[in-house]
Amino acid sequence: MSTAGVTRAYDRWSPVYDMVFGPVFRQGRSAAVAAADRIGGRIIEVGVGTGISLPQYARTSRITAIDLSDPMLDKARERVRRQNLTHVEQIAVGDAEALDFAANSFDVVVAQYVVTAVPNPERALDEFARVCKPGGEIVITTREGAGAGLRGAIERTLMPVTSRLGFRTDFPFSRYADWVATRDDVTLVEHRPLPPLGHFSLIRFAKTASQGR
Repeated sequence: MSTAGVTRAYDRWSPVYDMVFGPVFRQGRSAAVAAADRIGGRIIEVGVGTGISLPQYARTSRITAIDLSDPMLDKARERVRRQNLTHVEQIAVGDAEALDFAANSFDVVVAQYVVTAVPNPERALDEFARVCKPGGEIVITTREGAGAGLRGAIERTLMPVTSRLGFRTDFPFSRYADWVATRDDVTLVEHRPLPPLGHFSLIRFAKTASQGR
């Protein structure tokens, strides 16, 4: 996977994204937004796509939205204009692996079905932690791979195809567990399955005061 390849894939998805993925990810979107709104304040949604989740955020929150795909963001901008979403402060092209924001900028970082769609997931997670304020949270919805067994073997076999479509199938929770074990400023606070069939998960990390960074 490459950043340019992922961008091209989601440029192609933009005309039909809401129709194809909207229903599948509906419950995950609601869970992620609810988790973010419990904290509120300044929220960044990384990989916002067409902005399908933006109307769900509380109007008391202040939302920044970024994505690699400008055609996807055109739909997000139109949604904000059409629905008068005044709580959305900024929509901009941005890369999850190199966020153009200062450290400790946001109370919540939301990434919905994004980590499995970037070339270097751990680099993106590091960026989420960097821009999250101490006391804030990183809220992730994600497809969770099996890692082992028949399903894991099938997911690995499908990777060449799904990578061209813009996402990974082979991404077990152990990747998140291994990442958080490298951090002294992030702790796992929630990991729970989401419908349908438990192939998706909500994962929440809390940003604590760094001891050595």
